[in-house]
Amino acid sequence: MAVDMFKRVPVREQEAQVRAHNFEEVCLGYNKVEAMDEATRCLNCRNARCITGCPVNIDIPGFISQVKEGKIADAYQVISKFSSLPAVCGRVCPQESQCEAKCIRGIKGEPVSIGKLERFVADWARENGVKPAGAESKNGKKVAVIGSGPAGLTCAGDLAKKGYEVTIFEALHDAGGVLSYGIPEFRLPKNTVVASEVENVKNLGVKIETNVVIGKATTIDELMEEEGFDAVFIGSGAGLPRFMGIPGENANGVFSANEYLTRNNLMKAFRDDYDTPIIGGKKVAVVGGGNVAMDAARTALRLGADVHIVYRRSEAELPARVEEVHHAKEEGIIFDLLTNPTEILVDDKGNVTGMTCIRMELGEPDASGRRRPVEIPGSEFTLELDTVIMALGTSPNPLISSTTKGLEVNRRQCLVADENGATTKEGVYAGGDAVTGAATVILAMGAGKTAAAAIDEYLSNR
Repeated sequence: MAVDMFKRVPVREQEAQVRAHNFEEVCLGYNKVEAMDEATRCLNCRNARCITGCPVNIDIPGFISQVKEGKIADAYQVISKFSSLPAVCGRVCPQESQCEAKCIRGIKGEPVSIGKLERFVADWARENGVKPAGAESKNGKKVAVIGSGPAGLTCAGDLAKKGYEVTIFEALHDAGGVLSYGIPEFRLPKNTVVASEVENVKNLGVKIETNVVIGKATTIDELMEEEGFDAVFIGSGAGLPRFMGIPGENANGVFSANEYLTRNNLMKAFRDDYDTPIIGGKKVAVVGGGNVAMDAARTALRLGADVHIVYRRSEAELPARVEEVHHAKEEGIIFDLLTNPTEILVDDKGNVTGMTCIRMELGEPDASGRRRPVEIPGSEFTLELDTVIMALGTSPNPLISSTTKGLEVNRRQCLVADENGATTKEGVYAGGDAVTGAATVILAMGAGKTAAAAIDEYLSNR
């Protein structure tokens, strides 16, 4: 079949009415023929703007040209020079606002489906036993990485490729950070995709020690002064949830999105054969409009609830990916936009019975550049509910900063670091959500990559 150079090769997905009742992956991805067809749309630009749109600067035309020729193993090795998590990025990165937004094809048609091609290559490599190339020898220097999320795994992988002896310390019992506890199974399978990506990092020589809480089991100062680590990278993420401060938030049936998703993803609450249940709720409201809100809402739907997303701005301001909003709508989630909660209603047993909300309209732009939501007097109404999930963002846990000498934080408890990830303590670097607050997987990976290069330069000059 002839390929339309102005339109993407369609990607297969589960039907909405089917996937709304299971936790299997929504997007089914390309097969080899579809991937090669889509790859023919790439113009292989000499000055490829797509690369500048990628936070980890993957040679996008380079790997796509290999796909075009059917050389998938070679395509994987091209990607692996730049990224330790291609199967993850191909699924959850906002390509539409990054590499694909820069694609020349997008000027007069649809941009090349870079993310879906990256996913295909990574999945093919996993299924065919192709592994990334590691360092030929060690350089005798040790680096500790705190946290095994996207920032930590990226930093560790890049340093291992340069010959460093790297140990990751992870607080939870499974590696992966937000990839394991935050993103639902239907978007990012754990036992195949995440586990495989983590294993690939370990195959580079990286050690991962789980159930180690830095700040309690040991400290960064002890790692450097007593255990012989020459440098430390902090990629501990941002795990403290935010709430609105409205009446009723302490009721039974009010969750942070972090707790709700962790119970379902890491503790397998959605599976009948796991003894880690969560009160699913039959009428659920998720407050917020980001990707985490979409994940929580779509999880609640799959657990059997009628679900509302309550967001105080309009659809145009929703921070979630367009694809995630589209999938949520297809699955039957109701969007109450320009709506803000004012109180969670509670019965005499402390259980949620509803949520009072008020309608909003958009006024003048605020400090973020978005139009400020303003309440419409007299527009209050009540949603009948038994569960409320707050998805309003997160902040870093202060445990590490409070137990490390010379490590400064800002007023949001985020670590202070320069553009290369160097903190206020010599030899200690940081990146990802621990520095920026909650952001995307790929931005955390970019920070991990930048810090790895800076650590290499720092230790090479000692």
